[in-house]
Amino acid sequence: MMAGGARDAFLQWMETERRASPLTLTAYRGDLDRFLSFLAGHLGGEPDLGALAGLSLADLRAWLAHEHGAALTARRPTTQDRAARTRARRVSALRSFFRYLARHHGVDNPAPALLATPRTRRPLPRPLPGAQACDVPEGVADLAHTPMAQLRDAALFMLLYGCGLRISEALALDVRDLDQAAALGDATAGDGVMRIRGKGGKERMVPVLPQVMQGLRRWCRAHPLPQPDAPLFVGVRGGRLQAGIAQRAMRAWRHMAGLPDHATPHALRHSFATHLMEGGADLRVIQDLLGHASLSTTQRYTLTDEARLMDVWTRAHPHATDTAS
Repeated sequence: MMAGGARDAFLQWMETERRASPLTLTAYRGDLDRFLSFLAGHLGGEPDLGALAGLSLADLRAWLAHEHGAALTARRPTTQDRAARTRARRVSALRSFFRYLARHHGVDNPAPALLATPRTRRPLPRPLPGAQACDVPEGVADLAHTPMAQLRDAALFMLLYGCGLRISEALALDVRDLDQAAALGDATAGDGVMRIRGKGGKERMVPVLPQVMQGLRRWCRAHPLPQPDAPLFVGVRGGRLQAGIAQRAMRAWRHMAGLPDHATPHALRHSFATHLMEGGADLRVIQDLLGHASLSTTQRYTLTDEARLMDVWTRAHPHATDTAS
């Protein structure tokens, strides 16, 4: 098998078996395309599986150096941290590709595992203040052009903040998911429990507050085709609502409200987690609600809370601005 065919099979496996996100697939495809193109020149022809098995650590480092040099030649604006993240992603793509080759095609090459991964600084989540986060559903809905879109947008953004969902998770829901949430909830309290399919196809159960359930029910009464298998959130043509439309709607409201650029639908997920943290919620509970595979990912919200406390201390404490004599 030629390396190009193995690359395509790997990406198909990533999509179907690992349920990688479209962004990950696009990034990995671009990295592997450039890698195989480099090898064609480096080795004097299109590589096959045997050539991949024989690559040395020096060959892999030569490709990474080539990519770095190409970026400098093109004078693409970048920062040191961004360059480190790009290199880390490329190393990750290579390692994943060669692990797949070892498992499915018997290509055993230890070189990719020896590549050094640069340390990168993960940006802290940037949540919205509680009052602003609560204003989002009504604010975005007020800009919608039709009564149906107003109810839909209010329900969608209420769900994002009320449950901490990714926009992709919310838009993947069907009408039956709302019916099941109501059945799993407390009918007297009017709440619900929704089954969410997250990254990698992992499912989690997320409680839905009565206020959010009310907003979803108001929207469903205006839904143009509330059949169980229909998308919960639909566009003007009846198909599943696209993430870009929801992002554009919040961007328009953000500009009108004078909010910063980080006020996006994903910021509502950050707000959900941060406000739970500030309210004393257990870190493991927040991890489960967000669907994080690793607790270290959730722990970023503790750093956000510490940064906020330090900012308050700096502005409020009498000694914060004192200078030693």
